[in-house]
Amino acid sequence: MNTKVKLAGVTLKNPVMTASGTFGSGAEYAEFVDLNRLGAVVTKGVSSVPWEGNPTPRIAETYGGMLNAVGLQNPGIGLFVERDIPFLMKYDTKIIVNVCGKTAEDYCEVVRRLAGQPVDMLEINISCPNVKEGGIAFGQDPKAVEEITKEVKKYAKQPVIMKLSPNVTDITEMARAAEAGGADALSLINTITGMKIDIHRRAFALANKTGGLSGPAIHPVAVRMVYETAHAVNIPIIGMGGVSTAEDALELILAGATAVSVGTANFHNPTATVEIVEGILEYMEEYGVKDIAELVGGVDQ
Repeated sequence: MNTKVKLAGVTLKNPVMTASGTFGSGAEYAEFVDLNRLGAVVTKGVSSVPWEGNPTPRIAETYGGMLNAVGLQNPGIGLFVERDIPFLMKYDTKIIVNVCGKTAEDYCEVVRRLAGQPVDMLEINISCPNVKEGGIAFGQDPKAVEEITKEVKKYAKQPVIMKLSPNVTDITEMARAAEAGGADALSLINTITGMKIDIHRRAFALANKTGGLSGPAIHPVAVRMVYETAHAVNIPIIGMGGVSTAEDALELILAGATAVSVGTANFHNPTATVEIVEGILEYMEEYGVKDIAELVGGVDQ
């Protein structure tokens, strides 16, 4: 049985990877998970300079998921290149670096610094607020999506994955804009903006008031958006959003995703990724699927 998948010329041993911001840069999970068994490790968001993130509390549990307003806290590209890339190089897995920024220049600076590094792909987080445009996320305006994609592509030496925000009226409009800008692949969905109030304190559960909702609660939205996007563009899709089991992963693949990312599930089940790899193999065996490619978009066949 062949579980290898190809994303923009990069071959992964299987379609399972980690979702950015839920797996550190791999070292935090290395004692729980054999990183060699993963298709890829997607790192936490990396910015051009260190970011402090948002004030606490910045995590809250919700029905079927969680809210986070961590604010992409990270030590910046300098330390990342010095410490995290060498760590991941020790493993037989692909390295995908998630990039964040507050301006187009910020993104391009990180992409430029990564150009000579031994990483396989870049994932561009465009759910970040664009400080030059009044704080609206890059990913909420199709013109901005196309522009930032074009800019990043000028400096990128690795294939570029644009990570789409679900906080939009029509996800396909954003997907087409990224494709028009030259994106090599898409990943979706990022978190859905939500809010929680502590009724006893009559106060917001998060200092930031709002946060990104992730976990099983958002999975049906992810399946729908991946399906719509797969019908709108001709570039590969990495599906994510509430993937906790192999069944969840297979739903996204059947909807049209070539690969999947596992995020929130890692927090309560650190071995979730490997269990999903095994579960996909069991499913292929049970249904006589010889090549995982047969399943991609299979709901329409």
